[in-house]
Amino acid sequence: MEKKAIALLSGGLDSTLAVKLIVDQGVEVVALNFTSPFCTCTSRARREAGCKHEALRVAKELGVEIKLVAKGKEYLEVVRNPRFGRGTGMNPCIDCRIFMLKRAAAMMDELGASFLVTGEVLGQRPMSQHRQAIALIEKETGLAGKILRPLSALHFDPTEAENSGVVDRQRLLDIAGRGRRRQIDLAQDLDISDYPCPAGGCLLTDRNFAARLRDAFEHIPGEIEPREIELLKIGRHFRLASGAKFVLGRDEAENERITAVAPAGYARLEPKNFPGPGAVVSGAMGGDLETAAAAIVHFSPKAPGSAVVVLREGDRFEETAADRAFDFAAFKKRAVGAG
Repeated sequence: MEKKAIALLSGGLDSTLAVKLIVDQGVEVVALNFTSPFCTCTSRARREAGCKHEALRVAKELGVEIKLVAKGKEYLEVVRNPRFGRGTGMNPCIDCRIFMLKRAAAMMDELGASFLVTGEVLGQRPMSQHRQAIALIEKETGLAGKILRPLSALHFDPTEAENSGVVDRQRLLDIAGRGRRRQIDLAQDLDISDYPCPAGGCLLTDRNFAARLRDAFEHIPGEIEPREIELLKIGRHFRLASGAKFVLGRDEAENERITAVAPAGYARLEPKNFPGPGAVVSGAMGGDLETAAAAIVHFSPKAPGSAVVVLREGDRFEETAADRAFDFAAFKKRAVGAG
């Protein structure tokens, strides 16, 4: 059996420890980092760095080769239509594990690897890391006996890598449950001091983001482009009576970000004669233009009674006054996620 493994490396604490334990046994490891627009995890020392950057840094420190694998459009279809359900948000955790492990398995022959390594801990994730889910994932991927979970290995039957002597089972661990104390202590013992939030992070578990993504799936029957997903992460979102999507910035930084990431086809709404938030709109607003203008005025404490909002849509340029009968309480009910 080849003494080479593929490891799923998010750059988080658990996957870092798992790779370290296997590297320390003299196994050659090639790390795979699956990139996703839904990752929220950042380094404690470098708040601007996301999971991809953390995985690259960890791989360098551990001396392992790393390959970045984009989950891509195929994964969005998994999120839209998961076979095995979702968690409390839009997180298809079991389908996600199956997706990544199948992709990793397809690379084993190419890379000369004989088994896979993950940072999974028995009982840590309520949806995908209990025994029944783990057994289901192994069945669906056809990888029974080939997935080594170094942090929880002693809670499972020995894998092929252990049975063949490639990995010494006595040097593996029996961590279980949702606590992180043992991982944190182990990180100190192994001189691993800079790691992202121990529990990682996925926007699909966030109820606010999940509501926005669900709304997008309902109103965009076809492919959802990356810019649309980025827009879901910022601003206040509303679904107008006309069906148009209205996204309003909370501050200057969000105003700039919204304008920068809004997909082609979104119209822009900007205050003309007062300081206030900008907004973008997708879809035909019909009679909702005055309502949208009124919403911008509502969130602008310094707006005068003669406030005017400008609509820019391609070559179209239109000025409009706010709806004087604007009912903010009714409007707020149209919020998608936290309005």
